Order: sequence, then C-alpha cells, then structure tokens
Amino acid sequence: MESVYILIPISIILAFMIAYFFWWSGKNGQFDDLEGPAHRILMDDDSTDGLTSSRQESENESEK
Repeated sequence: MESVYILIPISIILAFMIAYFFWWSGKNGQFDDLEGPAHRILMDDDSTDGLTSSRQESENESEK
C-alpha cells in the first residue's frame, strides 16, 4: 500500500509531462506536414548527366 502512495504521484507527473510535450510539439509545427518529407524523396529527379567522362568511356567500351 505504501508503494501506491509513491507510484500514483509519479504516474500523474509523467502523464502531465507527456501531455505538455505533445502540446509543445503541436504548437511548434511538428505535425504540420507529415507526408511532405516522405514524398519529397520520391519526387527527386535522378539525372544521368552527372556521369564522369571516365565512367562514360568505360560504359561505351563495355557496349562494344
């Protein structure tokens, strides 16, 4: 029974801390754009213009 006197206040304090951090993150915009970063990687354009000349030459030789 004595442990309940310790555990109940600790759990109430922990619940208030979790609620505060959830409120703080919502206020600071942490939940504004949840899908943007996930879709941004898919919209990245990968171009082959960045190949170096030595790599292009080795690819041309391997095609022959």
